Amino acid sequence: MSGTGFKGKLYRDDALVLRVQKLGESDRIITLFTRRHGRVRAVAKGVRKTMSKFGGRLEPFGHVDVQLLEGRSLDVISQVEGVELYGRRIMDDYPRYTVASAIAETAERLTPVEEEPSLRLFLLTLGAIRALALGEHGSSLVLDAYLLRAMGVAGWAPALRECAVCGNPGPHRGFSVPAGGAVCPDCRPPGASHPAPATIELMAALATSDWLVADASEPNHRREASGLVAAHLQWHLERALRSLPLVDRDDTARVRKESS
Repeated sequence: MSGTGFKGKLYRDDALVLRVQKLGESDRIITLFTRRHGRVRAVAKGVRKTMSKFGGRLEPFGHVDVQLLEGRSLDVISQVEGVELYGRRIMDDYPRYTVASAIAETAERLTPVEEEPSLRLFLLTLGAIRALALGEHGSSLVLDAYLLRAMGVAGWAPALRECAVCGNPGPHRGFSVPAGGAVCPDCRPPGASHPAPATIELMAALATSDWLVADASEPNHRREASGLVAAHLQWHLERALRSLPLVDRDDTARVRKESS
């Protein structure tokens, strides 16, 4: 590090590991979502060696306390301590792994500028990964709640309790992604869908963390809500999430109460 002549400063932050990529024979590039510095890509040197002192702490979906050294192109991880390594509860469970991957990819897409702080999105992402790891709710519900609330942070929240066009209070039976969500009969554009009222109610519950309503929802309403949430997100992102089609949505019977 010192041979380059560049002397960056050390800094420390609370972080969630979003992604891990191989670099050379023994290093990795770690994409971190940090509390105070936003999304950061950093090199973890030697972590693929069997004697690495902190490689196991830098697995996807882990909550870590990390010290980094500023670099010319990529920062360098110099120390890391595990706060809660949620990936150990997620990686071997396919439904939860696919949901965690979609959450991590969404967090990356919603932080296009590196090192630009986004505290609300960081806390939301960390909370979603924690809920997923602890099995507090169905993994598909956790994902849709995260996506709806993340869109709220980005300014893209769909209208659910009022018409997206005229603002008249609902409930309304029409839903149009291009129009911005629920639409009344007078404003409903051609091609608008007609979801069940319980589907819109479920989406509103997920957006506000009303888990009593969400957990009691029916599988067909969950599937319909998932389709609307995904369509709304991808309309605004203007490009599909790679991980979303892989998500196992049939998780109704797999909610597990686990102690931390």
